[in-house]
Amino acid sequence: KHSGDYNECYQKELQVELEIVKIEEELKKTNIQDLSSERLRKIKRMGFTDVTIGKYLGIDVQEVVKVRREMGIKASFKMVDTCAAEFEAATPYYYSTYETSCEVVKSNKKKVLVLGSGPIRIGQGIEFDYCSVHCVWALKEEGYETIIVNNNPETVSTDFDTADKLYFEPLTPEDVANIVEVEGIDGAIVQFGGQTAIKLTKALHDMGVKILGTQAKDVDAAEDREKFDGILEIAGVPRPKGRTVLNLEEAKVVANELGYPVLVRPSYVLGGQGMEIAYSDSDLKEFMDIITRNYQEAPILVDKYLCGKEIEVDAICDGEEVLIPGIMEHVERAGVHSGDSISVYPTSNLEPKVKEKLVDYTYKLAKALNVIGLINIQYVLFNGKIYVIEVNPRSSRTVPYISKVTGSPMINMATKLVKGKKLSDFKYGTGLHKEPKYISVKVPVFSFEKLHDVDISLGPEMKSTGEVLGIGKNYEEALYKGIVGSGMKLPPRGSGILMTVRDSDKQELLEIAEGFESLGYVLFATGKTAHFLNSMGVATSSVRKIGEASPNLLDLIQSGIVRFVINTPTRGRAPERDGFRIRRKAVEMSIPCLTSLDTAKAVLKCLKIGKPIWELEVNDLSIFED
Repeated sequence: KHSGDYNECYQKELQVELEIVKIEEELKKTNIQDLSSERLRKIKRMGFTDVTIGKYLGIDVQEVVKVRREMGIKASFKMVDTCAAEFEAATPYYYSTYETSCEVVKSNKKKVLVLGSGPIRIGQGIEFDYCSVHCVWALKEEGYETIIVNNNPETVSTDFDTADKLYFEPLTPEDVANIVEVEGIDGAIVQFGGQTAIKLTKALHDMGVKILGTQAKDVDAAEDREKFDGILEIAGVPRPKGRTVLNLEEAKVVANELGYPVLVRPSYVLGGQGMEIAYSDSDLKEFMDIITRNYQEAPILVDKYLCGKEIEVDAICDGEEVLIPGIMEHVERAGVHSGDSISVYPTSNLEPKVKEKLVDYTYKLAKALNVIGLINIQYVLFNGKIYVIEVNPRSSRTVPYISKVTGSPMINMATKLVKGKKLSDFKYGTGLHKEPKYISVKVPVFSFEKLHDVDISLGPEMKSTGEVLGIGKNYEEALYKGIVGSGMKLPPRGSGILMTVRDSDKQELLEIAEGFESLGYVLFATGKTAHFLNSMGVATSSVRKIGEASPNLLDLIQSGIVRFVINTPTRGRAPERDGFRIRRKAVEMSIPCLTSLDTAKAVLKCLKIGKPIWELEVNDLSIFED
């Protein structure tokens, strides 16, 4: 019986798919004038967007919108039956269709549209949903009717009782425009839904919707290279040298002028998607080919890569004054995405003059971009000088983290600022917030065991799927709690550690290897690395490379002797390379594999504590007394 049900469902699904293909082929041979209203309505009911219809008809999307409206075809909204037809549902929870009747009940209250972050994916997680929900709660406190548009059933923002109304719709210009039309929005907030929401700023502005908070032109200025460079020059804030390019030939010219290594990235990206560090023309060609597989609306950015300490700042601005709840320091150097880095608050390795400069730059940038609400800025400290890497005039992944550990309700404050309040209306003051006595460490969580054939090496493109928070009286304790909480299995003393690093990292590896040796670990390494360590007085057993006679490197990992791997990858994405196979083998054996020496140093600090997690004073709340 179940097999029959499955086959019936499959056949129905196949029919729908064939109908979609049939419509696509028909549209390619049709003129807009030949489409009847009945036919166009059916096409819209099948889920075809105006952009897609225009593409197949070979006309501009605005022409499709014009014809559709002239025919009286527009989206209507139906209420989701949350009661499964047991009794009449009255939940203000809507989805769109192309029927003739609409079930939306409008009120006379002032309405604010809050854009969510869409489906959770790597690079855009539940942190942004936290921001959307807290924004709605703050708006309710101010007496506004709240309307959320989001299409992720797994989030709190799409719970039927979070906002006054929920539109379960994709975050596209067309779908948002349909909601704006039916509701009559008084204003929209885009800065709490991550990159997905902020990308809709211009579309909303063009619809005539009032953007609450940082305006569309200032959002664009933060992403547009030429405009942003002009702002930095006026503000006197340095950034790594770089230029925009449109193709590989231009990229090669710029990269060779700047000098390798260079950071290559598309504009308006989410989670560092498509970002890579190129060390040669061949790297550049490989990465540009990947980026340009899809059409790029904005130019590609090529910047000089500076391998320094990365620092992150979240700030709140009311248009005049700025509050910085906290300055965070990344354990891994620049080049590892901020979402994949271990982040420490308060910073422990920055001199007071550096912090003062960070506060000054943050104030200048927030003012220059006319920020009202939140701004996230990433800096790099390189050779004693601070450079701006990236500025996001929106909430960031670290907002829930820094709000929690500082006690600053950042989203509540930012929401009320975009509605006209000032920082002086709150008790948290301005400038840099007072630092607590305790240390907080955010540690990323990865799912490489479930993501097959993915290279686990960390870089500019985000790969983590979550995070944990460790809090302690000192850095080592907080770090230990965070790393253990992230699920990393720290190797027991006396077990084996395999090290294989590129030539440029061998000198830095020496201190790490000495630390593991002093704790009683047995060290293994491939030829060059083993020779170097032995020559420096660190006892290391040499291991044959992959492809050489057994027992070789993969056999050693398979044997269970090795319980920890340190591997800094050579460049490129090719899965046939030895480094890729080493890292994947370690993952398959559930052996921690670190691709950053900074992370390895952090783990070594944890191992030196010498206490299991349950012996630490986990429940000692005296650190929160301040």
